[in-house]
Amino acid sequence: MKLFQNLSLSSMIVISLLMQTASAAGPGTLSLKQKQLLKATSPLFKAIYQNHSGQAMIKLNGVSPDNGRTWKPVKPTPDFDKDLPYGYRRSHYGLWRDPVNGNILSLFNCMDTPDKDPTAHEPRWQWHWYYLRYRVSNDGGRSYLYDKPIVQKGKQYSPEHPVDGVHISKNCFFLGDLGCDPIRTREGTILVPMQMPPLANDGKSLFNPGGGWYWLQTRILIGRWTENNDIEWESSEPIEGDGKRTVRGLYEPTLAQMPDGNLICIMRGSNGGKSDPSNKLPSRKWISISKDGGHKWSKPEPWTYSDGELFFSPSSMSELITHSNGRTYWVGNISEKNCHANHPRWPLVIGEVDPKTFGIIRDNLVVIDTKQPDEEDVNLSHWHSIEDRQTGNIVITTSRASKGYKSRTPVMYTIGVEGARPQK
Repeated sequence: MKLFQNLSLSSMIVISLLMQTASAAGPGTLSLKQKQLLKATSPLFKAIYQNHSGQAMIKLNGVSPDNGRTWKPVKPTPDFDKDLPYGYRRSHYGLWRDPVNGNILSLFNCMDTPDKDPTAHEPRWQWHWYYLRYRVSNDGGRSYLYDKPIVQKGKQYSPEHPVDGVHISKNCFFLGDLGCDPIRTREGTILVPMQMPPLANDGKSLFNPGGGWYWLQTRILIGRWTENNDIEWESSEPIEGDGKRTVRGLYEPTLAQMPDGNLICIMRGSNGGKSDPSNKLPSRKWISISKDGGHKWSKPEPWTYSDGELFFSPSSMSELITHSNGRTYWVGNISEKNCHANHPRWPLVIGEVDPKTFGIIRDNLVVIDTKQPDEEDVNLSHWHSIEDRQTGNIVITTSRASKGYKSRTPVMYTIGVEGARPQK
């Protein structure tokens, strides 16, 4: 791929598509099959399949018997939130179904702050009070067995000190954007990628070596099912950024287990802010690798293409998707030029992760969407993806947001996967 080194991203994609047209597409090759602008958010947003097989789907307050074509409301029991005091927040992250035992895990970013406005958007006090709760269903999400805070196993841990490095009221831990989905490893553990603002050496203030508005590090929660459908939790060592290379740390992690058993974690970094006002730091996504099931992680480095070439990416979420064909795909923003912190969040691309180098394969990189000539700006982020069992396509639901997120147009993209086999 050195041939493409000096080409723009858009030119590279056109050449790639021409190459694909000239020869038969290989297994796993991606293509944009459809882009649909919608009047309302797709009901597939945050939906998952309810069972190991079949077309039944479920989300927090709805069920579909027919692969998402029709929906009816559902109210899971019991209602754990009906008597919450003012100021208590339960922000539903999403549902995840264990692919082996079928249990459905529901995760929530939570704050128990009776003196605070529960509707405030990204308030400063979140850095001291956010924590994670979980619920488990063994009947397809119709009812839940319990509602509990995540607390690491061991006598030294409690809801006030739930995991290593976290002391609620001093700092916190929580899930980032929608790419922070759990995965089940081949060893049978559940990995939940989370983020936290670490404490400084004084044990009171928040550590911030990058000089940005905040500083976050990544940790991986490691869960194991018990006989009564509960989960015992551990925590990985932190994945820490270098304040001289990313001003807000490393966060919004997304995970995948590769064919050789290694785990990869892709994270958001950032340039800009008071310490980098001219945005001179390269804007990157970052990768860390675990060879021991998620306990220890390699020193994070900028993520690259499979040939080792670096690319630019804004400070934005991304997502690793493990397809039923055994391949791992990545959805995120790749830019032609160095970014300015969160911008530009276009184009939105999807590509395959090389199972040997763990980089993105440029030959199979597809632009899903980008800024149109008549648009001042567009934000392509905050999406949910699912593999369609009937077709093997990857379906992505989100909104095309205008400059400053002042308006949003719901949209759904269908990504074709060559050779994908429909599931039963």
